[in-house]
Amino acid sequence: MRIPDPELPEELTPRDLPSTARNELKTLSKENAERVARHLAMAARTLDEDPALAHEHAQAAVRHAGRVAVARETLAITAYTVGDFALALRELRTHRRITGRDDLIALIVDSERGLGRPERALEEGRAVDRAALPTAVRVELAIAMSGARLDLGETQLALVELDIPELDPDRAFEWSPGLFAARATVLEDLGLTDEAAEWHRRAEIAADALGHTVDEDEFDVIEIDDADTEELPDEPLDEDVDVDEQAAAESSLEDAGEDDAPAEDPSEDEPSEDEPSDEEFTVEDEVAEILAEIDEAPEAEPELEAEPELEAEAAVEPEPEPDPEADAEDDTSGEKKRGDDGQARPDGALF
Repeated sequence: MRIPDPELPEELTPRDLPSTARNELKTLSKENAERVARHLAMAARTLDEDPALAHEHAQAAVRHAGRVAVARETLAITAYTVGDFALALRELRTHRRITGRDDLIALIVDSERGLGRPERALEEGRAVDRAALPTAVRVELAIAMSGARLDLGETQLALVELDIPELDPDRAFEWSPGLFAARATVLEDLGLTDEAAEWHRRAEIAADALGHTVDEDEFDVIEIDDADTEELPDEPLDEDVDVDEQAAAESSLEDAGEDDAPAEDPSEDEPSEDEPSDEEFTVEDEVAEILAEIDEAPEAEPELEAEPELEAEAAVEPEPEPDPEADAEDDTSGEKKRGDDGQARPDGALF
């Protein structure tokens, strides 16, 4: 016996179904695809207000498109909503065979729970690779697994199931309200009423933040929004502070350099200018002193024989350009280089 399809509103069109879902209907004929699309759109529209009517439209869609994944998924969801967990579980497994994905694993776990089989629910949840699941699906699975633990009376383990990286009380994501509420429920079962109330409050704030509502908790919503970007302004601010500090440090170093320059430059420059002159005059002065000592104290000649080292050092220096005054001095010194015996000394000899 053929089951009649529920009536469809005339204003409802296939375009009321999201394009991603419509793409899955391309294997059907045009007329059938349009009919299935309208039933699926009606099921989605009435799911919250009239789950039984939504379930009828989902069943009609599956009758006309039994091999289309989105039709089986819709029927699984409506069956779960009306409490037909056996049908939901069958449709969920069919959807998994068609797609090869575990996107609806949380509903599978909950359907097993609905059938009174929490142990099977935990087995289903442990059989999948959680790391390969999308984040939202992974969070939903954690909530379902926590519920299965509660069914078994394992309250502490139910709380452990919810200890996942996505549990961030300062940030609101699409999965945050449900995750916060699930944690609050477990805390209530543990007798931690104050902490449970705090997580209930956070769940409401997250829901309001995601819904972009403004009410008496407006500042709490802003606090959650700011938490998402709380650390973002810090980096630019730190960079600005570092630049300012660096500029101030460089400026202070420059000022210190300017203040110290007058004190250091004379002390450094004067020796640099005088040292060459000291070297020039020092050798001549020493020669003059030595000659004077020779004239005054001839007996010091043996002690002065060790001075040729000075002459050797002076001889190593490059000879200056000819200078008349220097030649005159050389002549004078040449005269002085005669010893007491009146004999001339070799050129360059000091005594």
